[in-house]
Amino acid sequence: MQGNSEVTAPMPGFIRTILVQVGDVVNEDDELMIIEAMKMENPILAPKSGVVKEIRVKEKDQVDTSTVLALIE
Repeated sequence: MQGNSEVTAPMPGFIRTILVQVGDVVNEDDELMIIEAMKMENPILAPKSGVVKEIRVKEKDQVDTSTVLALIE
């Protein structure tokens, strides 16, 4: 087992949409959520294939750069 990969915010903004749920199987580069920053929507992509183990934010949450958004195992 390779362990968990953290999905982090690349920039400050707020969570517009969460596209996955805990337990979902995702592939590398699948869209997990959308973050809005400076009036632009930016996709947050899975860093690896695996299972979504945890989602640490909810829609409309304000986040900073490097905030951990989710864990993928």
